[in-house]
Amino acid sequence: IFLPAEINTGIRFRRIDLKDKPFIEATVENVSETNRRTVLTKKNVIVETVEHVLAAVISLSITNIIIELNGPEVPILDGGASMLITTLEIAGIKEQLERRKSIKIENYFKVTVEDSIIEFFPNKELEIHVKIDYDSNILKPQTASIKTLKNFKKDIAGARTFCFLHELNQLIEHNLIKGGDENNGLVFVEEDTSIDDLGAVKKIISNKSDIIKKGILNNKELLWENEQAKHKLLDLVGDLGLAGGDVKGKIVATKPGHKINVLFTKKLLSQVNKNKDIMKTKPLMKIDDIKKILPHREPFLFIDEIRELGENHVTGIKYVREDEYYFKGHFPGLPVMPGVLQIEAMAQTGGILALNSVPDPENYLTYFMKIDKVKFKQKVEPNCILIFKLHLLSPIRRGICHMQAKAYVDDNIVTEAELMAKIVKEKT
Repeated sequence: IFLPAEINTGIRFRRIDLKDKPFIEATVENVSETNRRTVLTKKNVIVETVEHVLAAVISLSITNIIIELNGPEVPILDGGASMLITTLEIAGIKEQLERRKSIKIENYFKVTVEDSIIEFFPNKELEIHVKIDYDSNILKPQTASIKTLKNFKKDIAGARTFCFLHELNQLIEHNLIKGGDENNGLVFVEEDTSIDDLGAVKKIISNKSDIIKKGILNNKELLWENEQAKHKLLDLVGDLGLAGGDVKGKIVATKPGHKINVLFTKKLLSQVNKNKDIMKTKPLMKIDDIKKILPHREPFLFIDEIRELGENHVTGIKYVREDEYYFKGHFPGLPVMPGVLQIEAMAQTGGILALNSVPDPENYLTYFMKIDKVKFKQKVEPNCILIFKLHLLSPIRRGICHMQAKAYVDDNIVTEAELMAKIVKEKT
């Protein structure tokens, strides 16, 4: 049962079959399991297989809703989201006087789980591209895309869930398809299989011959040639619904599944919170302020802002944009910021710290004497924010500045080094 909800109450499930009819919020913090479906748990109350109904709700831009259930699992229905969208549209959607929460970040990041990858790129609207490849001789590699959720109902919602015949016994043993039958999705058969080899699977299929032929079980027809990639996109939209807002960005997913979808959604929210922390105060210095102290100029000025500056520490920011001149020649097919330029950016940030120790920094220069213990731990790719944090390892004496430097993308250290510089008064 779908019920309207008050402003700012979000998407909530309610188990009306239990005492006190408890609510479970559709948030990523409540995810307890991601094996073949997404499960929410709160105070030992469970709602399973929420991804399809969440995809329906999100695709219609519904922000506040109560979804009542008289059992622990959302019905799979036709294996997609079309029936759910139709039901919601018939009920009608009310516009509320509160702007929807927008989730938008300005840097690239990615999440990897084994051979699955999901990448995020800054973008004004939600755009999703999905690629799948299961190394199957029946289910060929596929792609699916959507550039606006306005097309979700027509282009994606009907795509049905799927699996391989050899997976069915395992699903039954894990109590995952207790109420399922062949009408809930598509089953791919990799090779001719004797009905006697299927074990418990025989109970849920209606094949009348002794041999199940290679292909799709019972010769079911596909709605689209890329229906399985579209269903993976549907699942991803549903799991993104656990972010609790209107996601803005381009998402490229290779072989997505519920585990990586949820990890990606968590990472997305951590990026929002991290960026809020970085940006919550105004920069102490911007480009023009930095140029008054450092002699560097474009294209060899590698820091955009100074966020923190004390007697013994400094934090600098570099917005790594995709049009940086060095990306055109440094692995242009797979652009990476050169490590030596990361060190130079660190050195420039350290120069601000060193020159902060003199009363007239515009009359001094810093020359680096030593770079030691350099480690490159992770690639720095376009569309990310590089955060440089440097602190003194010892007090500045005789113009010698010895610093520990670390560069971060998100919460991950990408580069670190010890730097030593000498502060020299410029000749006039």
